[in-house]
Amino acid sequence: MPEVFADLVGQPEAVDLLRRAAAAAETIRAAAVDVAKTVQVTDVAETVSAEAVSAGVAKAVSADGTGGVDAPAGGVDAPAGGVDAPAGGADRAGGTPDPAGAGSAMTHAWIFTGPPGSGRSVAARAFAAALQCLRGTGCGECTGCHTTLAGTHADVRFVVPEGLSIGVGEMRTLVLRAASTPSGGRWQVLVIEDADRLTEAAGNALLKAIEEPPPRTVFLLCTPSTHPDDISVTIRSRCRVVTLRQPPAEAVAAVLRDRDGIAPDVAAWAAAAAQGHVGRARRLARDPEARKRREAVLALPRKLTGVGACFDAASALIEAAEAEAAAAVVEADAAERAALETALGAGGTGRGAAGAIRGAAGQLKDLERRQKSRATRAQRDALDRALVDLAGFYRDVLTISLRAPVEPVHTDVAGTARSAAGKWTAEGTLRRLEAVLGCRTAIETNVKPRIAVEAMMLALWRG
Repeated sequence: MPEVFADLVGQPEAVDLLRRAAAAAETIRAAAVDVAKTVQVTDVAETVSAEAVSAGVAKAVSADGTGGVDAPAGGVDAPAGGVDAPAGGADRAGGTPDPAGAGSAMTHAWIFTGPPGSGRSVAARAFAAALQCLRGTGCGECTGCHTTLAGTHADVRFVVPEGLSIGVGEMRTLVLRAASTPSGGRWQVLVIEDADRLTEAAGNALLKAIEEPPPRTVFLLCTPSTHPDDISVTIRSRCRVVTLRQPPAEAVAAVLRDRDGIAPDVAAWAAAAAQGHVGRARRLARDPEARKRREAVLALPRKLTGVGACFDAASALIEAAEAEAAAAVVEADAAERAALETALGAGGTGRGAAGAIRGAAGQLKDLERRQKSRATRAQRDALDRALVDLAGFYRDVLTISLRAPVEPVHTDVAGTARSAAGKWTAEGTLRRLEAVLGCRTAIETNVKPRIAVEAMMLALWRG
């Protein structure tokens, strides 16, 4: 198995920073263990000394009830000095040991930012594995690395929002659990993917924990940026920021070619078409349905010949996103409902089984609500992928119009882009590109997707 940072593509600066932080964290942890052992040994020595003094007092008093009082006096002074000995150790244990300044590379709260596909969640997951590594290096081979990357480590919790937001109740529960002592003796790690979906109340609950962190807990947050719309200023001010960049297409193609065994020409095409997004590039290279959806999106500009065609294109795009989202969640929905019904006694023949399932309507309704929220999120994600492809096409047209010395995003439709560049002005192409980006923004601010897409199609037609 490769080391834990192997999947973080095209981010050498970030990998170096996280490796140094993981090494510092291991040094701090080892020092804390040594301090705890020292304090424990000192406590045992104190206990033994106190018992010896007590025995001396008793012996002296029994021998001579008058002079014996003076005899143990010096003995009392002897262990009194011993009380000062562990005081220094107690001070060390009470704070965070920082041998050789190791803590300068490590902190308790991190924010990973970067454009879509840059690997924010990959970086956070890899760093969590490095913190739990039994060798302290993120080897990728030990139990700590393996279980963290697999999502089964007892001291690492991943928050992956399936709905539109992360609520305060869920966050309070997670923060409370993260405050417990690590079962493996290393770190409690809370990884929040899409931390920009935290509600205001959930953000406040998280802020309280970050302001007064437990001694062995690390918070890893993933957001598109550090803008106040994505993460609150107060949380940002208490975290160390790791800024990731969009991986170059060459690096993505190398990953597809060398690790996934994809043909070099297909890997190069998929990496360019995915605009640096490793997961999307892998999906395009492997999934014929994903390629068909992309082709349908890139064919839209040729179909915008009138108002009616614009509304037809909008409907087709929305319906395709809905179908893709439904296919993505249907199996998970069915499995969740079946598991809940079984847990509530569905299919049972006992006297209380029928009554139990009748009383479970509230739980089933709550499940349906969460599944509906997840389906809405999946639909918006599918629609956003289509809009990114569309934006890439207009970007190619604009670069051709301006004769910019850059490689096209969609090499397979370069002829269509050149034809469009010959018909449209650069200003008109830029307005079309802005219309696509404006549609993405509108959907993010909860404008109904159909309304936003219809407005975009009309803007693309008018230019």
